[in-house]
Amino acid sequence: MMGKKRVLVLVVLASFFAGSGVLAQERIETWRGKTVLVFTPHPDDELFGAGGTLALLARNGNRIIVVIYTNDNKGSFDLEMTSERLARIRKSEEEAALAVLGIPKENIIWLGYPDGELEYAEPKMLCGQATKIIRQYRPDLLLSIDPGEWYDRWHKSDHRMAAFNTADAVRAAEFHLYYPDHLLVDGLKPYRVPLMLFYYTTESEANYWVDIGEVYEKKIEAVTKHVSQFEPSINKYRPDWDAADLERFKQWLRTRAETREGKIVESFRRATGFNPK
Repeated sequence: MMGKKRVLVLVVLASFFAGSGVLAQERIETWRGKTVLVFTPHPDDELFGAGGTLALLARNGNRIIVVIYTNDNKGSFDLEMTSERLARIRKSEEEAALAVLGIPKENIIWLGYPDGELEYAEPKMLCGQATKIIRQYRPDLLLSIDPGEWYDRWHKSDHRMAAFNTADAVRAAEFHLYYPDHLLVDGLKPYRVPLMLFYYTTESEANYWVDIGEVYEKKIEAVTKHVSQFEPSINKYRPDWDAADLERFKQWLRTRAETREGKIVESFRRATGFNPK
């Protein structure tokens, strides 16, 4: 009898700790058939921050939607480059990069704000755009640049605004009285995001790591599609790589791989809600 009681107590405790995430967390690498929504300030940040994880999720048949706040139309030192041309180039490069990861261009949403000017967008409209997308796609997982848990992380304006605006939209999406037209006009019900992974987090706040060793070369291949963002093309645009430059760049990327316990990883801050203050 005492043995049965002890077993019952252990089962109850196990259920409690499992529910609070103490014993284990469900690994997203095992997911299949889920919806993943990604918010990124520029075309490439989601790749550097979570490209390997996205490759694993795409390989397992999950639907991945990537929302890009800006058109990245300013980052060139080439004096003959125009913003209009650069926006077209960056769009093409991003589509090619995500295709390497297994994400089709039809799954990319471009909000189209000018590079470096996201903080000048009308705040209510910007938050409403992101809120509507969350309510529309109702993701099982949302990935975004980390806004910081207890302090403001970013001084780079597009990163700061993308992080904070996405966090604000996650909150707003839960309550029907925020942007009520989404329900009244579009039929989009409120939605609470169950899980968030923030990339570009700090080493001290990282609490979730994904082993991307088996797809790291695929991540590198995806990065190389962004030709215009790296030497020598950033100074004088060319649409392709010199073979020697490409190999040097790939080797450089390999030296910068994040490692943990001997494995190549991507680190995140895992959250199921926000701090209450």
